[in-house]
Formats: sequence, C-alpha cells, structure tokens
Amino acid sequence: MLQATEVRSIVVMGVSGSGKSTIGQALADRLGAEFADGDSFHPVENVEKMAAGQALTDADRLPWLRTVGQYIRGVESEHASSVVACSALKRTYRDALREQVPDLFFVFLDGSREVIHDRVVARNHEFMPPSLLDSQFASLEPLEADERGMRIDITSVPDEIVSHIEAELRRLNVETN
Repeated sequence: MLQATEVRSIVVMGVSGSGKSTIGQALADRLGAEFADGDSFHPVENVEKMAAGQALTDADRLPWLRTVGQYIRGVESEHASSVVACSALKRTYRDALREQVPDLFFVFLDGSREVIHDRVVARNHEFMPPSLLDSQFASLEPLEADERGMRIDITSVPDEIVSHIEAELRRLNVETN
C-alpha cells in the first residue's frame, strides 16, 4: 500500500461483523486517539432502511461518508488523532473520505464470509441484520496498491490484531521521520 507522512487519522474498514468497532476502539485506546463509530453518523433514514433489511445505495451512503469525513477533519483541525470505524467498502467511498482528509490511513479487516457470517449471526446489532451481509460482500473492493493503508486478517484475537496494527504504524512513522 502507498505510504506517506505520519499517520494521524485512521479508518478501520470492512464488512459488517469484521470487528471494526471492537478493533477501532481498542486501537484508539492504545494510541490515545479519539474514537468514533461511523454508524453513529448515519441519518435516521439510512438506519430505518437497513433495519428493514434494505441495502443502502451509493446515493444513501455519500452524504453519510461526507459527514464522517468532516468529523475526522474536525478532529485533525484540533491537532488530535482519530480512529473511526467505517465500512468504506468501495474505492469511491474511501475517495469521498479522502476528499475531506487526503492522508487518511485505512486498516482493512479482512476475513472469510463464513467467519464473518458466524459473527453476525451470533451478535445483536440494532440495525444491521445478517440478511445484508451478502450485499456488503458484493460491494467490497479491497484496498488497492495506491491506497494508504494495510490489510489484516481477522482470525486472530483482537489484542493481537491491534498489536499488529500498532507495529505497522510505528514502522511507518519511523520511515517518515
């Protein structure tokens, strides 16, 4: 993945059930960064649509992504760091976030459909039913080589995943100083 400058703002991305909120919160705690769950920025209409089992369209997602990007930019304007859990499934979605914060770093939590399906079925999410998982995998576009970020397999325990991310961030920060 493309790397440049010190990492200040991180988006933990992936399909529903990949562990974005768990990993994002743990990473923010370790880094002393602000944490936000991108789901909290969805307008009521999006939440109602997903709760009804309807997949969001790009038109539904773009205003939400702009709001998430504005939040990250606001944290940076206060000279603080942030970690945001946000699906960011498509390149165009990540591009929308980068319009607000060009040097965003993405952590792609990657796992098999089977592992993620089992997680989604075992949890209780207020508006993301398991029936929408297929649409998320259909939309997923993994990070490309020119995108600033890293891919990590989700089969390890959260503490190990966060330690691996931290090690990569330290390596990148050393390279840029």
